[in-house]
Amino acid sequence: MKNKYILCCFLLMMAAAQIGKAQTKDEWVKKVGARIQPSKKQIFKVALAKDSAVLHTGAIQKAIDECAAAGGGVVTFEPGVYLTGSIFLKDGVHLKIAKGVKLKGSQDIKDYPEMETRIAGIEMKWPAALINVIGSKNVAVSGDGLVHAQGRVFWDMYWKMRKEYDAKGLRWIIDYDAKRPRTVLISGSADVTLKGLTLQQAGFWTVQVLYSDHVTVDGLLIQNNVGGHGPSTDGVDIDSSSWVLVENCDIDCNDDNFCIKSGRDWDGLRVNRPTEYVVIRKCLARKGGGLLTLGSETSGGIRHILATDLRGKGTKNALNMKSAVTRGGTVEDIYFENIAMDSIGTFLQINMNWNPSYSYSKLPEGYNEASLPAHWKKLLTKVEPAEKGIPVFKDVYISNINIKGAKVAINANGTEQSKLINYNLQNVNVTAESAGLIDHARGWNFKNVKITADDQGKPVLKDASDMNIK
Repeated sequence: MKNKYILCCFLLMMAAAQIGKAQTKDEWVKKVGARIQPSKKQIFKVALAKDSAVLHTGAIQKAIDECAAAGGGVVTFEPGVYLTGSIFLKDGVHLKIAKGVKLKGSQDIKDYPEMETRIAGIEMKWPAALINVIGSKNVAVSGDGLVHAQGRVFWDMYWKMRKEYDAKGLRWIIDYDAKRPRTVLISGSADVTLKGLTLQQAGFWTVQVLYSDHVTVDGLLIQNNVGGHGPSTDGVDIDSSSWVLVENCDIDCNDDNFCIKSGRDWDGLRVNRPTEYVVIRKCLARKGGGLLTLGSETSGGIRHILATDLRGKGTKNALNMKSAVTRGGTVEDIYFENIAMDSIGTFLQINMNWNPSYSYSKLPEGYNEASLPAHWKKLLTKVEPAEKGIPVFKDVYISNINIKGAKVAINANGTEQSKLINYNLQNVNVTAESAGLIDHARGWNFKNVKITADDQGKPVLKDASDMNIK
């Protein structure tokens, strides 16, 4: 009996050691994405009203609820146009939006009920998305149909408010007060698949994967520049989530194309949840702020990210890493490889002190702090000790890159308190107007890196040590 007890303890110790063992990239890459998909085939069809101006929210939700009550199945539509506000998917439901079906988002914010969520790095009340998967598992949304969020009205609202807020010194809070609906929200969920849809004119972010695991985003066509250039119309945002696969997507937007986030400042440090084990592959970025953006919300940490076999044209940045000295968090073990881009802004853009007027919250005179909204107070809460707000960027691996027509090759800026550590570039070919700058860095290594620039052949170095960039 004693020997059995000893053997059992030994096996438990070995299992615990295996769980704690760091996985190599080759190991974890195989495990991303949804592990299961809804399998039941019973059909639940949404009735189509003759008048396309009729709000279909109730009819769509009724079909979803009936499908979930039956243990799962497929919710489908007759060909036609369906105007809707927020709908909420449930366990085992496959929402199929087939060719010939168009879901149009309501332009009345009242049709998107406010809920507790996280937006731009802080937890607060915000309108629900158009399509929501919240606290659910084994869910799918697929099809060759169109989801047009009709977000232009929310863009116009934002710009009007932005003008007023800027004049009052409130740039830091306008993005939170101007409440606009996301198109798709996957929150607190597992084993979710989003596949094949065309998504147009998001009012705010298009797809947000929040506090979720084992999610697949496959084959989306995101066209947010239809009808104008909306503010903050990110493509796919992966936010404090893990084991996520994004592939075969084509994104044209007015902000970050593929973005990794993990919380902002005091509130993000309180939640302290990383984004990790993410693969983004075989995708195309058109207009947008960054083919791959890490941050600026870095508080929970970002690690184990692979972006590979990506293409871009006209994108502002290729790899964009950004944070602020109140964010904190560590960004590490990042792989950016097999990339080809043309006519872009900057190949490697890094800034730990990004956009101060937005990043740093300061209350102008004349406001009563006691009567401020809760989300204002969160953003105004100081990170203490201040050192906790200093982000760390390290262990970045960039390989097999071909960039034509960039304005700047490298614009990398760490801080005195936090150097950019261990960046490794191999087989990189960039043509640019300027080779750029590397400031506050340590331990960079270049191997077969060619920068052809109008001004010089390699970036200017400032406060840089242990640099092998010949």
